Amino acid sequence: MTAVLPSSFTVRPPAKEDAQALLELVSDYNTSVVGFADYTLDDAEDELTEPGFDPETDGWLVYDGDRLIGYGAVFGKGDHRQVDLDLVTTDLTVETYLLERILRRAAEFARMYGHSSVQLDAGNYQADVARRDRLAGCGFEPGTTFYRMRIDHAGPVAVPEVPDGVTVRRGTPDEANQRAGHAVLNQSFDGQFGFTPRPFEEWQAAQENFSAFDWSLLTLLELDGEVVAVRSSTNQFVEDENCGYIGRLGVLDNARGKGLAKFLLRDQFALDAAAGRAGTILHVDTNNPTPALGLYLSVGMQAVLVMEVLRREVAAA
Repeated sequence: MTAVLPSSFTVRPPAKEDAQALLELVSDYNTSVVGFADYTLDDAEDELTEPGFDPETDGWLVYDGDRLIGYGAVFGKGDHRQVDLDLVTTDLTVETYLLERILRRAAEFARMYGHSSVQLDAGNYQADVARRDRLAGCGFEPGTTFYRMRIDHAGPVAVPEVPDGVTVRRGTPDEANQRAGHAVLNQSFDGQFGFTPRPFEEWQAAQENFSAFDWSLLTLLELDGEVVAVRSSTNQFVEDENCGYIGRLGVLDNARGKGLAKFLLRDQFALDAAAGRAGTILHVDTNNPTPALGLYLSVGMQAVLVMEVLRREVAAA
């Protein structure tokens, strides 16, 4: 059954100029669930200008008069076998309306990219049990759980020793280093939940569009002439929590067990503390096939927020 909105409501595609209104909508929802905004104006602008996102077909704003009351969008990467949705509203009719359009667009993605179906993922704060139950009623099943990990820096943090035989490359302004980092990310995250390998040009464009990222924040580790580890950090938690953020940390299989991941973590802690950051944040999939959670706990990080991903298979239109 198709949801019908009241005649006084209007729907249109989003644009970058809607970022402030989207910030207010998302911040209000997040605050009601977890007690703080957990979103910034840069986050909103980045989302609305994500390379590959076509607002005319992939996003919807719902207004009651001049008040934004709902936002829905669907995002695909790489081969679009796995796509993500974003849906924010407190109006259940609007939620149903937007979800129907998201599902329809996901089915179109499947057809366009030659898949019999796609995996559609929805992020949810674990505290929002009611929303989880509503999504379950629409065919979404538990996918995985993510912890937001954090360590606080009360003062200077000791700079760790570089592991034997390792060369540290800080910053990757040239394409050769960018390609090396991209290759390690794709190899080290292959098969992990929700990870879609992206062609280099698509990945590069996404990094450069992300306002909290700079190529100086990408660090590579070289061992025996081969780039074997990468740490991609951003400033996305500086504005609201004065924290550094590790977006991706990957080590190739043949270089694991040599302390490279632990070095990259402690190195980031030292950099953040020296920059006056209150702490360092990252997210970890609790079902990660590598013992990542144990590693983060071992260096003093603690879980401060729990999020879950709910997944539904959507057949091609």
